[in-house]
Amino acid sequence: MQMRFYEGKEKALTLSYDDGQIHDIRLIEIMNKYGIKGTFNLNAGLFFKDGRGFRGEKSLEETQKIYAGHEIAVHGLTHPWTVGLPEQEMLYEAVEDRRLLEKAFGGIVRGMAYPFGCCNDTVVAAIKAAGIVYSRTTESTGGFNIPHDWLRLPATCHHNDPELTELATRFVNNDIRWGKPELFYLWGHSYEFANADNWEIIENFCALVSGKENIWYATNIEIYDYVKAFEALRFSWDKTTVYNPNALPVWFNEGGKTYKILPGETLITE
Repeated sequence: MQMRFYEGKEKALTLSYDDGQIHDIRLIEIMNKYGIKGTFNLNAGLFFKDGRGFRGEKSLEETQKIYAGHEIAVHGLTHPWTVGLPEQEMLYEAVEDRRLLEKAFGGIVRGMAYPFGCCNDTVVAAIKAAGIVYSRTTESTGGFNIPHDWLRLPATCHHNDPELTELATRFVNNDIRWGKPELFYLWGHSYEFANADNWEIIENFCALVSGKENIWYATNIEIYDYVKAFEALRFSWDKTTVYNPNALPVWFNEGGKTYKILPGETLITE
């Protein structure tokens, strides 16, 4: 039996971009053009100035509209070097960033990317206490496996990876109709495109991976919540009966057949 994503899709794709600089605007325009979704990790202590976003360059209302449809996540209030920071200070950096982001954007902020990609057991314990359920590192795997440690979350690659196009092509072309699901997770900073004047990298990537019927384009938290919903399914010992205790519908493949099980439903698969 293998998990399937929304509508029975075999693959998922998400982006994760840090620091919330003004270049996010152009990045989001490209992502929206191709129907790509992602997560933007912001430092509220740096991002907001006099109640305005992008260090005072955009009103709060403009800022909310720019990020609409994407996830807002924690990146530390002031982008601190987290390893070696006292646990109380790390907790404050995460909680206060979360509080201010929730106040500005509404909703519940539960995701994070570590500043500088660094963490240790103390940092992980602090962000977990702050209500964070996943946090991305800067580790790249070059693969498409579903994460198993969401508080030390690796990515597939950074957008400057020389094998980006090769990885994206392989991901799109992989035939996994009866195999395990795959996730492509791309990360970076939007200012890197501006500094190097190479916006074509992300434009070409989005064009390559977009519009595929078997790919779910989702934010980080959407993927996290879905995977956890699948893991919470309850099966009979012989796996012929399954109960979905979640608030989300879940899809899975068993014996070459894809099943959908609704919230609160009990399903007989034989």
